[in-house]
Amino acid sequence: MLPPMPSGWNTLLRDDTTRNSLRALDAFLEQEAADGQVVLPPRQDIFRSLHMTACEDVRVLLLGQDPYHTPGMAHGLCFSVRSDIRSLPPSLKNIFKELRDDVGCRIPNNGCLEPWARQGVLMLNAVLTVRAHAANSHRKHGWEAVTDRIIAVLNEKRSRVVFMLWGGEAKKKQSLITNRHHVVITSAHPSPLSAGKFFGSRCFSQVNRALSETNLTPIDWQIPDM
Repeated sequence: MLPPMPSGWNTLLRDDTTRNSLRALDAFLEQEAADGQVVLPPRQDIFRSLHMTACEDVRVLLLGQDPYHTPGMAHGLCFSVRSDIRSLPPSLKNIFKELRDDVGCRIPNNGCLEPWARQGVLMLNAVLTVRAHAANSHRKHGWEAVTDRIIAVLNEKRSRVVFMLWGGEAKKKQSLITNRHHVVITSAHPSPLSAGKFFGSRCFSQVNRALSETNLTPIDWQIPDM
């Protein structure tokens, strides 16, 4: 069930714990399929975030919870939807509102965040798959060990990485980030349930200031229309 992982990341994630977790995940996902469950995102997109942003290119980690559980939306990048989706999830709408108020971005006509990934923003979910129409259904089946290892690998980088942790679950990962040259930016989750605290967080301008401090190129947060 699991597709091949990009070779660069695969080399970095060769420890026994990660490999055992991936084997267990593969068996779990095969059983989900055998039981007639629809697993999202599609198989070829499960490791899309890793394919789009190599470890050596990562300047920012944006951490989400798990993929959108509505079929047709999730495509392997946290908070992002496919470019042909016009009815955007509420969390993504709130992200665009904060972008407008924080750094002056025009609200685009689509929610595909791939331009961020191409600039070194690793758009990772803590859990990389989900059962259709069942949020959090693939928690505690092994993904957390894999994504925790990815965070630990990023923590080992000598160049600065800015970690954006939104919401309570993401903030729990802060203990994995121990190197002082990195920057951690936390805020409430952009979900409608907590958006009142997310608005005004200015997390996007904070990221760019943290990158500029070490002469790294800021992120162009504007998503182009399609």
